[in-house]
Amino acid sequence: MRIAIDAMGGDFAPREIVKGAVEAARGLSGIEKLYLVGDEAAVQAELSKYGKKPECIEILHASEVIGMDESPALALRRKKDSSIMQAVNLVKTGEADAIFSAGSTGAAVAASTLRLRTLDVVDRPAIATVLPSLDHPFVLLDAGATTDCTAAMLVEFAAMGDIYAKKILNIQKPTVGLLSIGGEDAKGSKFTKEAFQLLESSPLNFIGNVESHDLFEGKVDVAVCDGFVGNVVLKTSESVSHAMGQWLKEAFSSSLVRKVGAGILKMSGAFSEIKEKVDPEAYGGAPLLGVKGVCIIGHGSSSSYAVYNAIRVAGTAIEQKLNHLIEEEINVIFDGNEQSE
Repeated sequence: MRIAIDAMGGDFAPREIVKGAVEAARGLSGIEKLYLVGDEAAVQAELSKYGKKPECIEILHASEVIGMDESPALALRRKKDSSIMQAVNLVKTGEADAIFSAGSTGAAVAASTLRLRTLDVVDRPAIATVLPSLDHPFVLLDAGATTDCTAAMLVEFAAMGDIYAKKILNIQKPTVGLLSIGGEDAKGSKFTKEAFQLLESSPLNFIGNVESHDLFEGKVDVAVCDGFVGNVVLKTSESVSHAMGQWLKEAFSSSLVRKVGAGILKMSGAFSEIKEKVDPEAYGGAPLLGVKGVCIIGHGSSSSYAVYNAIRVAGTAIEQKLNHLIEEEINVIFDGNEQSE
């Protein structure tokens, strides 16, 4: 596998990006090339900290960086030599199979969509993010790539999420739910009701409407919604998770008894188990599904651990021929819907 990495994207770039790439080069099999795209001097300075450079790592200079606060469309037009654009170009020219960036999500989505284009069977791409539930992780999409959707697009998202859950999360027959304001079939807007009908007639394992609380109770493997709703759910869950962590810290630091209790929990490994279950870095980032090529978008605060896992997930997506499977599934769904009409 050949992966282009935006070495300048993220709050801790290039330090954590380079560290994660080195760890992946040394710890993962099947890596043919890891391109570190960014300021050559800055990337080389970080790379020199790890002794002999892994043979698969190559630095490609890019003189510009797109900041988190910049307009993605405007920045991409003005900064042709940005690290994200040059990384995407490597996939466009066939020199790389996948791209990873922990920089501006908007820039990553725009660059990938404009340069790589969408799969022939897909109208719009979707960001698929993996979130924890009481029982197992689930896929939420779209988490922010496409805010204005049609009902047919939600079916495409469902198909892409279904394939991702099968091949990346190893769920044999994923359940698919449509995020709505109630679990009853008749609940929802005109838009979601139309999507409900299409999903119900599809070969997907569709279980109907689901509410927000159903997601985190483990009642669904793939939750489908438009990018506006999905991004609100994602940001809310991140905020609640952060708040819970702070509350626990405060609770266990307020008295001697609680400190003893915290020590027991630590010794039992309970804290580690909880952290592992809710840690989004275990999945590396969120794939932008529906574009030609593999694109993984990391959180701005991505550590080397997240970068390592993003490279691992990208490699699995390449090996599993994820895009080919997505095209096949969407063709089956819409051919079946046309025949049933």
